[in-house]
Amino acid sequence: MPTIRGKSLKAITYGIAEGYVVVNPIFLKPLDDDSLKGLYHELTKTQTEIRGEKFPHGDTQAIRWRNTRLQRLYSVSMIIKNFAREKRIILI
Repeated sequence: MPTIRGKSLKAITYGIAEGYVVVNPIFLKPLDDDSLKGLYHELTKTQTEIRGEKFPHGDTQAIRWRNTRLQRLYSVSMIIKNFAREKRIILI
């Protein structure tokens, strides 16, 4: 199981979704190709899990929190895609 900074990829993605981990190109620079690919795939899994949760109809705070988490994950996936494109790393 690959790790980043002593944490599993799943823990990193949940930290990103909750807002505890900030990802930028400086964060991604020391990662090797396999770790970057693993992080990207774990992000997509986490997005799918959050979308699969029961939708909180009528609870605006819960809807806002769900959308914020999805937005953070999507933003990081775009950052990773652009970083990988610059480094000529294929994520698929």
